[in-house]
Amino acid sequence: MKNNATEVNHADIERQKLIDSSKFHGIHWLILALSSILTVGAWYIASEQVNKRIAERFERESLHVIELVKERMQLYEHALWGAVAHVDASENDVTNQQWENYSNSLRIDKTYPGINGLGLIYNVKAEQRNSFIAKHQKNRPNFFIHPTHNEHELWPITFIEPMATNEQAVGLDIAFEENRYFGVQKARDTGLAQLTGPITLVQDAKKTPGFLFYAPFFKKGLPHNSVNTRRASIQGVAYAPFIMSKLISGTLAVDQRHVTLKISDTGLLLYNDRNNSLADKIDPNPLFIDKVEVGFYGRIWQFTISSNLSFREASGSSQPYFILAGGVLIDLLLLALFIVLSRSNKQALLYADEITRELKIKTQRLIKSNQDLEQFAYVASHDLKSPLNAMRKLVSWIGEDCEDILPDSSKEHLKLLNNRSERMNKLLDDLLDYARIGRQEFKPKPVDLKETAHEIFSLLDHPTTFTLSVEKQILLLPKTPIEIVLRNLISNAIKHHDKSSGHIIIHYKVVDDMHHISVQDDGPGIPSELFEKAVEMFQTLRPRDKVEGSGMGLSLSKKTIEHYGGSLIIKSDGTTGTTIVVLWPITTEK
Repeated sequence: MKNNATEVNHADIERQKLIDSSKFHGIHWLILALSSILTVGAWYIASEQVNKRIAERFERESLHVIELVKERMQLYEHALWGAVAHVDASENDVTNQQWENYSNSLRIDKTYPGINGLGLIYNVKAEQRNSFIAKHQKNRPNFFIHPTHNEHELWPITFIEPMATNEQAVGLDIAFEENRYFGVQKARDTGLAQLTGPITLVQDAKKTPGFLFYAPFFKKGLPHNSVNTRRASIQGVAYAPFIMSKLISGTLAVDQRHVTLKISDTGLLLYNDRNNSLADKIDPNPLFIDKVEVGFYGRIWQFTISSNLSFREASGSSQPYFILAGGVLIDLLLLALFIVLSRSNKQALLYADEITRELKIKTQRLIKSNQDLEQFAYVASHDLKSPLNAMRKLVSWIGEDCEDILPDSSKEHLKLLNNRSERMNKLLDDLLDYARIGRQEFKPKPVDLKETAHEIFSLLDHPTTFTLSVEKQILLLPKTPIEIVLRNLISNAIKHHDKSSGHIIIHYKVVDDMHHISVQDDGPGIPSELFEKAVEMFQTLRPRDKVEGSGMGLSLSKKTIEHYGGSLIIKSDGTTGTTIVVLWPITTEK
C-alpha cells in the first residue's frame, strides 16, 4: 500500500508540473524578445550583404564591358598590323586586285565583327598628286583624290574592302579634316596604332559618330626609330573605319548585359544606348552609375556605365524584406505556439492516455497476428511434408522400375527432381525450425563447445578433406538453440566453400558480458555489399544448382540469436574467407 501511495503521489506531482508548465511565464516573453532582436539583426545583415553583393556585381559588369571593348580593339589592332605585314611582304606596290584578294582571305565580316572595312592610305606629297592619280587610274578610271585643301601633303584612301559598303570613301584625302589628319600624324610620329577623335564616316548614311583606326607602315630598309626618321620614311597607314554603334553591337550583345553604356571622347558623344532602340531596358533611376576614363590608342574614352532594368530585376534586392517578413512570421508563430501549448496541455495529457490505451490494444493485436503467422507457417510446412514425401517415394519407384528403359536424359531429370524434393524437404524443415523460435523457451545448461561442434561436424555431409578446430569450453547456454546456430554456420562454411578441402576454426572469448563465438572458414568470402542479403530468408549467394540448401541458414541463426538477446555479425573482405560472429548474452542457470 505504501508503494502504491508513493507512486500515486509521484504521478500527481509530475502531472502538476505539466499543468504549471502550461502557464505563460517570463521565459516565453524572453524568447519572443530575443527572436525579435535576431529577426531585426538578420534583416540588417542581409540588407548589407545584398547591397554589397549587388555593388560588386555592378562593378564586375562594368569592368567586363570595358574589357570586352579593349579585347575587341586589340583584335582590330592585330588586323591592322596584319595588313601592314602584308604590305611589307609585297615585293612591288600593292595593287587593287591584290588588296581585294587579301581582304577576302581574312573574311572580315566573320573574323572581325563590328569593323566597317579594312584599307590602305598612302602618304602623297603635293607635287606627286597627278602622277599618283594617273598610276591608279590605269586599273580604276574613276579614281581621283578629293576634296582639295591647303596642306603640303595628301593622305588619300587608296584601297578599301569591302568595296560595296565603302565605295564613297575611295580617294578621300583624310588631310582635309582635323581629327582624321591629327590621328594619322600621331600614328606616323609614334610608329604605333592610333585612333582619331570622333568623326562622321562619308559612307555612313545615318551620319552617326565613328572613328578611324590607323597602323603606320614605312619604306623598306629605311630606319624609323625617331620622329624625324619616321616622318622621312613614312609610306602610309593601314586603316579601319568604324561606326561606333556597329562596333558596340558587334562587341556587346545588348540582351546579355545588365548595364546601359555611354561613351564620349573629349566631351564629344561616341555612343549612347539611349539612341539605339534600348528605351525598354533603360532604368530612369539606376541603382548604380560609374564613370571610367580609359586610354585607347592615343585617345581617352569616358565610359558612363549605369545599371539597367534587367540588372534591377536580377539583383534580388527584396531578399532582406523576405527575411524580415519570415522573422516576423516566426515570432507570431512562436507566440501562437506558446498560447496553443498553454491551453492544450491538459488535452494533450488526456490524449496521451488515450493513445497509450490504443497502443496497448494494437500491441496485443500485433502479438496475436505474429502468433497466427507463426502458427500458419508451422501448420503449412508440416502439412506440406506428407505430399512431398509421397512425391519423393514416387520418384524413387519410377527410378527403380524404369532404370533399364529410361534414356539418360530422363534419368537426369529424375535425379534433378529428387534433388529438388530434397531441397524442398530441407526448406520445410528450416521453415518449421524458424516458426518454432519463440514458441518454447530453453533454459541455460552447461554446453561443451568442442564436443557439440565436433558432433555436429561429424553428422554433416562433407568431404574427408575438411577439418574443424575448436578449443574446449564449457558454456552456460540454451543447448538446442545454440546447436541450431552452430549446425547452420558450420553447414554453410562447408556448402559454400569453393575448394575440395577446407578448414573451419571456432574461436571463443568473452566481450562486454557477452559470449563471443566466431566461426571462421577459408572459403571465397562474402562481398560487404551482400552482407544484408545473406541474412534474408531464402537467399543464397551462389546459384541454386551449385549449392544445396534452403537459403534460410543465416536467417534462422540470426532470428534464434536475436530471440535470446544477442546479435549476428558477418566479417569478410569478400575474397579470402568469412567469419560469422555470434554475440550471446551471458546468463546464470535458474
